[in-house]
Amino acid sequence: MIDKLEYFMALARERHFARAAEELGISQPTLSAAIRQLEDQLGVVLVNRGSRFQGLTPEGQRVLEWARRIVGDTRTMREEMRAARSGLSGHIRLAAIPTTLALVQRLTGPFQKKHPDVTFSIVSANSLQILSQLENFEIDAGLTYLENEPLGRVTSVPLYEERYCLVTARNGPFADRESVTWSEAGSVSLCLLTADMQNRRIINRHFAEAGVDVQPRLESNSMIVLFSHVLTGRWCSIMPRNTAKSFGFHEEISIVSLTEPEPFHRIGLVATYREPFTPLVSALLHEARTLAEAGFN
Repeated sequence: MIDKLEYFMALARERHFARAAEELGISQPTLSAAIRQLEDQLGVVLVNRGSRFQGLTPEGQRVLEWARRIVGDTRTMREEMRAARSGLSGHIRLAAIPTTLALVQRLTGPFQKKHPDVTFSIVSANSLQILSQLENFEIDAGLTYLENEPLGRVTSVPLYEERYCLVTARNGPFADRESVTWSEAGSVSLCLLTADMQNRRIINRHFAEAGVDVQPRLESNSMIVLFSHVLTGRWCSIMPRNTAKSFGFHEEISIVSLTEPEPFHRIGLVATYREPFTPLVSALLHEARTLAEAGFN
């Protein structure tokens, strides 16, 4: 039953039989047969079928909620028994918004030092993707914003605050200033994160508060791409101050405070709310709380 529920979750996530089968490493006929068997066992139709996947039935949507709960509890039980048998070990899957990627090591470094048998994979994602991936058990935790947009049913640990600045080349616009207003920053050629990023939506809002309709000359979902263009001297960017400092371009860039307004936004670690947590997630949340108390910055 557990395997079939995991197959069903993959199908609901991919919304395509062939892609779900590929993700699971099984053949499409094997996946189709498993879904049919699950329907027979439960006595309801879960999937609307035609020539292709056409979505879940209302019963399928309800079973998906149960599947996430049952599969999550089963994985938690297995991890807890493994930890009781041989200590904390395993693999943690993290997703992080782009502005936090250079800062993730402040969490993973101390954690891995305490738990050397734990490995990590870290991917970049926007805030909405992180919440979706948590819900679908594709990741164990995420680093994202804790405000501005709904988080849903998650456990969160505040880590630090983002404060924004204009990042410009040493010979670029406003490089000799200690501060600029958002209105002034809107007058230069900007490269910013793409519109699907919450960071960009926040920046757009603050420009709007300053009466500026910002039109960036370049967009990317990569902070490295933004930095590489800032370094040419032809573009500036708006970034969180701690992010701008963390990439190590201290001699090539100037970091200029933004005023009018001077907002801040909280960043934290989030994990799907559940009791009990898996031993790995529980330990990671504990490490995050310890670091927050000590001052993550």
